[in-house]
Amino acid sequence: MYFAQHYLDCLSQASYLIGDERTGRAVVVDPRRDVAEYLEDAAAHGLQIVGVINTHFHADFLAGHLEMARETGAWIGYGDRAQADYEIRALADGERIDLGDGDGVVLEIMHTPGHTPESISVLVHEHADDETPYGVLTGDALFIGDVGRPDLLASLGATADELGAMLYDSVQHRLMGLADEVRVFPAHGAGSACGKNLSTEKQSTIGEQRRFNYACQPMSQERFVDIVTAGQPSAPEYFVYDAVLNRQVHQPWTGAAVSALDPAVAVEALANGAVLLDVRDQQEFSAGHLRGSLSVSLDGRFAETAGMVLSPSDEVVVVASDGQEEEAVTRLGRIGFDGVIGYLPDVEDVLTDFCEPAGVGHASRLTPAQLADAAGPEGTGVTLVDVRNAGEVDATGTITGALRVPLAELRRRVDEVPRGRPVVLFCAGGWRSSVAASYLRAQGYADVSDLLGGFNAWELAQGGAVTA
Repeated sequence: MYFAQHYLDCLSQASYLIGDERTGRAVVVDPRRDVAEYLEDAAAHGLQIVGVINTHFHADFLAGHLEMARETGAWIGYGDRAQADYEIRALADGERIDLGDGDGVVLEIMHTPGHTPESISVLVHEHADDETPYGVLTGDALFIGDVGRPDLLASLGATADELGAMLYDSVQHRLMGLADEVRVFPAHGAGSACGKNLSTEKQSTIGEQRRFNYACQPMSQERFVDIVTAGQPSAPEYFVYDAVLNRQVHQPWTGAAVSALDPAVAVEALANGAVLLDVRDQQEFSAGHLRGSLSVSLDGRFAETAGMVLSPSDEVVVVASDGQEEEAVTRLGRIGFDGVIGYLPDVEDVLTDFCEPAGVGHASRLTPAQLADAAGPEGTGVTLVDVRNAGEVDATGTITGALRVPLAELRRRVDEVPRGRPVVLFCAGGWRSSVAASYLRAQGYADVSDLLGGFNAWELAQGGAVTA
């Protein structure tokens, strides 16, 4: 058996290539859109990809099933509750996919609904007659240290209670019914908004999850639903867009090639409604940028965060340094944001030679001491906005008087942030707040800063005495 995990740090997303080296047949599970890596891996090991399995209709990224089928002719499989606008292979509970001609690698389908109604897991048997599977690909049903949230599809007609009841059975009975030694390979790791307590580990075992995963402990269904729905991070708005698009026939990925734009052409595009997305380091952005730009640097959770401040329909002009424009286009494409119309090279030259001074922006970033001075003794000199997720705030508290608007909710709740007075935003360490501050400036807020080092730096400087 050939078994490879392909892990994408930016989206905390895992996909898998599994093949029988004797027959040369292989299947890819939960691929992303840029499929060259899987094709190269398969070719290097003498494998032909004959099938693609998606464990469910993903919400946090656009899966690569159409691209893989186009490149290889592979069938596309889902659990048999799935309905799509393209031809799919409906995989029944207990169905076995023989890659090894009767005595080799076998994949066995296990229905594990709850994160979504059609969710499945895939049992991997190294040999067809093995009593205990080598491992189980759990999709978004079971993570390392967590389980998939059952509340992402509320806007699509599925309630958290209904899905939570399904998830309870899938986790507590079906997956925990496997032997302790079965390896667990999830579709996501730490940082994913598909759960709240995901581990940095890339694999585990059923036995370890039985002992250490809070959601795998014996409990009632009611308690399970309560505990897995509490404290979930806010989901970016694009999740619903991707969940729907993954069901539909859509334009396959065509690559990351993107053209450089003349500054005059870029300015004209911006005047016509395009969005300027600056992917440089946040300190470079702070030192100087084209006014109205959004700042989402490539050194963090770029795609997911860009999806919080952009709309899928936006035309985008990318500002990048060191030839990073193709990386930005690729990472945007992974969440289905294909609206990049070009990039603006040599932005420093543009800022000095092309722009009027009024067109150049500088980002204000305050130290904790500067924030304390600006807020004044009563803390009323500025509007404070905490852009962390609810679970983070519940765990640590926040700065007294701060509005709580998670970054993923800022676009739809921006009117809750008062205009006409200074605004200071903060997160845990300063990365998300820089993004949020650039968004408010692009929305016309005149006096916006963010807190260097975030809440962690503030709490250290204040000794925790000003949290609430």
